[in-house]
Amino acid sequence: MNVREISLSAVFAGLYAALLIFLAPISFGPVQLRIADCLLPLTALFGWPIIWGATLGCLVGNFVGGIMAFGSANPVDILFGSIANLIATYVIFRLRRRKLLGCTLGSITIGVIVGGYLWLFVPAPELSGLSLPAWAAMIMSITISSLVAVAVIGYMLLLAVSRPSVIEPIKSKGLRIYI
Repeated sequence: MNVREISLSAVFAGLYAALLIFLAPISFGPVQLRIADCLLPLTALFGWPIIWGATLGCLVGNFVGGIMAFGSANPVDILFGSIANLIATYVIFRLRRRKLLGCTLGSITIGVIVGGYLWLFVPAPELSGLSLPAWAAMIMSITISSLVAVAVIGYMLLLAVSRPSVIEPIKSKGLRIYI
């Protein structure tokens, strides 16, 4: 990675963490909408700097945001939430030519990983009278919220930033663009 890519990683880590912390009331819990996750699809454009930035931003955001939301940080959430972002952004990057599929599979990855452990620490949500085990309800809840943040909002952001009028000035500054 060159200096520009390291700087881009730092900017995205800071932006992700700031969004997560600033919006802590809706970023944590059994029903959450992590607006910060709308940045994940930008991996399709910028590659590894966003993968590392989103992973580090999640680590910092889960630590600080967890303290703000619950009074203490959850080491499991800090570690596995960051791993979920790492895997999801890598999936999006690998499927960058099929943007919507990448965003959808990235969302499902987050839902399965985070929902797979979060039910152990946070009471599972009631899902319209469905009689589901706690783990299944949590996976479904996190997956749905991740689909909204990543595959809807993030996908629209990716399409907006992918326009040539936006990409060309970025390329002219020496940043590598993958799409």
